[in-house]
Amino acid sequence: MRCTSCKSGNLNPSYLDKLFRAHTCDNCGGNWVLIEDYVSWKENNPEHEFVAVEVESVEDSDKAILCPMTGTIMRKLHISKDSQHKVDYSVAVGGVWLDKGEWELLKAAGMAGSLNGILTQQWQTKIQDEKAYQTFESLYLSKFGEQDYEKIKELREWLTNHPRKSDLRSYLLADDPYSAKR
Repeated sequence: MRCTSCKSGNLNPSYLDKLFRAHTCDNCGGNWVLIEDYVSWKENNPEHEFVAVEVESVEDSDKAILCPMTGTIMRKLHISKDSQHKVDYSVAVGGVWLDKGEWELLKAAGMAGSLNGILTQQWQTKIQDEKAYQTFESLYLSKFGEQDYEKIKELREWLTNHPRKSDLRSYLLADDPYSAKR
């Protein structure tokens, strides 16, 4: 197979960290991993703990990458909310492309044991939700300031848990809660 990333190397059969089957590019050092090989290895080695390593530099392709087996465009999936790196996933064959250094990045982040989980919709939705929370929190902090933001969060929690929250909201939102006029 030809390398899907650099397009000039060959993908040679190998073992990633001498653990499970992969195909490694002899030019760019990227790895093609079939998730069934990873999951099968993981099921046979449930006690294995990945050792975190120092990550010097990690390449990450921002361009669309084609599946080396089918030629279809692979999906880019976030690995965490804090990392800009994405893995490329071929839904058609259940294969993952790891750019050079991404496996080490996963180990350093404590996520090497969750490679199959990263590919799920639940994982991706969780990351999207966490990023949205961070974005809104940053927006509110800049808009209200730290002190007012803390106060409004306390008020919101109190109001949300109050048994008469509907009446209290009406009172707060009324232009003049003591007037019979609208």
